[in-house]
Amino acid sequence: MFAWENKEFFWGFLLILFLLVLFFVQRIKVQRNLARFGDVNLLQSLSEENSKKKQYFKFSLVVLSLIFVVFSLANPLLGTKLTEGKRQGVDVVILLDVSNSMKAEDVKPNRLERAKQMIMKLIDNLVNDRIGIIVFAGEPYVQLPLTADYSAAKLFTSYIDTDIIPTQGTAIGAAIDLAVERFNFEPNRKKAMIIITDGENHEDDAISAAENAAKNNFVIHTIGMGTLEGGPIPIYVNGTKEFLKDQSGAVVTTKLDPVMLQKISAVGGGEFILNSGVDPDLSQIVEKIARMEKKEYERKIFSNFESQFQYPLFFAVLFLLIEAFISERRNKYLVALNDFFQKSIKKNEK
Repeated sequence: MFAWENKEFFWGFLLILFLLVLFFVQRIKVQRNLARFGDVNLLQSLSEENSKKKQYFKFSLVVLSLIFVVFSLANPLLGTKLTEGKRQGVDVVILLDVSNSMKAEDVKPNRLERAKQMIMKLIDNLVNDRIGIIVFAGEPYVQLPLTADYSAAKLFTSYIDTDIIPTQGTAIGAAIDLAVERFNFEPNRKKAMIIITDGENHEDDAISAAENAAKNNFVIHTIGMGTLEGGPIPIYVNGTKEFLKDQSGAVVTTKLDPVMLQKISAVGGGEFILNSGVDPDLSQIVEKIARMEKKEYERKIFSNFESQFQYPLFFAVLFLLIEAFISERRNKYLVALNDFFQKSIKKNEK
């Protein structure tokens, strides 16, 4: 399995893009300055010192080197060993709200990021259980099929953002129905479902969906993200932070709806936990999962993830060394050879 350890270093590509723009802007300025003194091509051909092609080639090598430096800093990881075996555990399905309201910052850094941190914490407390993830907004999608590979689960969780689903809304009921459809492998055995959302359900009848899930032996826990006072939904327009507004121009305020979530957890026989800024105690949910009847399954996971940063680093250094040994000056032998051919052509024309 392949993964990146430090994906935040990919922002370095923006710096590389900036250097590219800066380089070509500078080249345009040089061309304009030369144009003031005459024909640009003629002036460049008369220059015996610098080669334009070599300048571009050297700069390309620097850019390639920087690209591989970014890859090296991001630290590619490779799972080198596949471990197999039988385990006993519980199937745990997490339903995570990724609608725009989860961008609200009444819970820092925002509702979604805090929810992802909580999922990571929950994964750390699982022992031999399988975990699956469904993300939902206006529609639900399976983000992660059931797996006992907790490293993969954390990796998939880290990739989740509000852009993952184009259809906006909060279809909690549809997400519950999808969980029953895709993760109900043994209808007679208990499974755990954890719904993480701000509770603003605008799309369907979540209570009816929860009742159906309970009939299929899903124990449903709910975690409410946000505060009763709520907060605006930040959006970015041309890099500037603004807030979502309604048709009348008023700033939209999104608030936690705990009543809906309490009803769902009551129907599903689970716990309701509030996350309004202080890290909640997940022990009630973890303990309830631990007491559930275990099922036996085969477990295959990648282990022994090894850093592969040295390979992109090698190419970064290689390109820099090549760049250092290439002179910007024209090769005097090639220049002399070119002059010889030019003179020969002129003589033949006469």
